[in-house]
Amino acid sequence: MKNTKHLTAIIEKEGSGYVSLCPELDIASQGDSVEEARENLVEAVELFFETASKKEIRQRLHTDVYITPLEVQVA
Repeated sequence: MKNTKHLTAIIEKEGSGYVSLCPELDIASQGDSVEEARENLVEAVELFFETASKKEIRQRLHTDVYITPLEVQVA
C-alpha cells in the first residue's frame, strides 16, 4: 500500500530551463519547463523513497520547512 506525502517544490528559472528543489529532502531536478521540472522532481523523490533505507529517510527528511517572504534593506 502506498502512502501520500505532502512535500514542497520550489521551482525557479535558470538559464533557458528550470530547476526544482524539494527542501524537505534536499533533492533537486530540472526541466525545460515548470511542468517538466516538477514532474522530474516528483520522479526523483519517488525514486528516493523506493530505494532509501528507513534510517536514511529519517535522517534526510526535514518536517519543519517554512516558506515566507523576507523584507531586507539594500543600499
